[in-house]
Amino acid sequence: MTKRNIALITGVTGQDGSYLSEFLLAKGYEVHGIIRRSSVDFRQRIAHLEGRPNFHLHYADMGDSMSLVKVVGKVLPTEIYNLAAQSHVQVSFDSPEFTADVDATGVLRILEAVRTNHLEKTCRIYQASTSELYGKVEEVPQNENTPFHPYSPYAVAKLYGFWIIKEYREAYNMFCCSGILFNHESERRGETFVTRKITLAAARIAQGKQDCLFLGNLDSLRDWGYAKDYVECMWLILQHDKPEDFVIATGVQHTVREFATLAFKYAGIELHWEGEGVHEKGIDVATGKTVVAVSEDFYRPTDVVNLWGDPTKARAELGWNPQKTTFEQLVKIMVKHDMEKVAADHVASVTRINLAEYLEKGLVK
Repeated sequence: MTKRNIALITGVTGQDGSYLSEFLLAKGYEVHGIIRRSSVDFRQRIAHLEGRPNFHLHYADMGDSMSLVKVVGKVLPTEIYNLAAQSHVQVSFDSPEFTADVDATGVLRILEAVRTNHLEKTCRIYQASTSELYGKVEEVPQNENTPFHPYSPYAVAKLYGFWIIKEYREAYNMFCCSGILFNHESERRGETFVTRKITLAAARIAQGKQDCLFLGNLDSLRDWGYAKDYVECMWLILQHDKPEDFVIATGVQHTVREFATLAFKYAGIELHWEGEGVHEKGIDVATGKTVVAVSEDFYRPTDVVNLWGDPTKARAELGWNPQKTTFEQLVKIMVKHDMEKVAADHVASVTRINLAEYLEKGLVK
């Protein structure tokens, strides 16, 4: 008898959710995604999947336990990937209560939805954890045994999610695991996240649509990988013979300054850096213009400065390749996408302006 492969994904409209949906559909899964009701369409990342016979969407909310119980009971998944979260660190300082409700208690609601539907023995659960758990890091690089020191409301909420997964695994013998995800980016990353902010600005500046990019701490060190590669590791964690937690990282780190330098290079601009701290500037070598500057507005009340993951366990036990896409390839993919996006947006804008002029003159009805 063929094994049922039915996946339920929370956060399906996000970067990771869209890539994971594609990955699982390619493996023959029946994929179900949870979305929130909204008057604004936010499904652009999964629009190309809608209408496929094995892809289904359900309305529910991470803050509403009954809606989650109903969806889990209807779908009867064999695997749940909990990717839903308020995932922006800076926003968590502004909305700490909302962040805690979704990122902490939301995990508990998923676990209880599985138990309420008596699926403890048949449903495996993946929890998207985060490198922000290490926060004010106590050792580098960070692995599965490194002590946690969360340094933001987001990280504190995610720490609850990590420990409640571990508790339900031990208390109820459930197959539930956390993947401690280090920073993973892509051309589908939200535009408020620093990497996408950089690649979009580089594209806009290169095409004369923006003058300057403002950033926070240029010395912050991050381990950046490609989200499309990371979803494969999520899947491998649930195929493992026993439930365990894994660091998902590349094992290589770079500064924000390095990311910006490379992004502008791929956009056709060579940067020269001058000054220090809040006075540091990135100058376009060809024109002498300042195209990158530092703003204190983007500094966090408490800032994590050195995240660097050790993927040894995932490589050894899961056979996952953390270097499938290099840092340079990742930045190049993102810049290429955003160069094309900015050019297309310009064409669309010009078309709208021309149409407005024609309408004003009565040439088009």
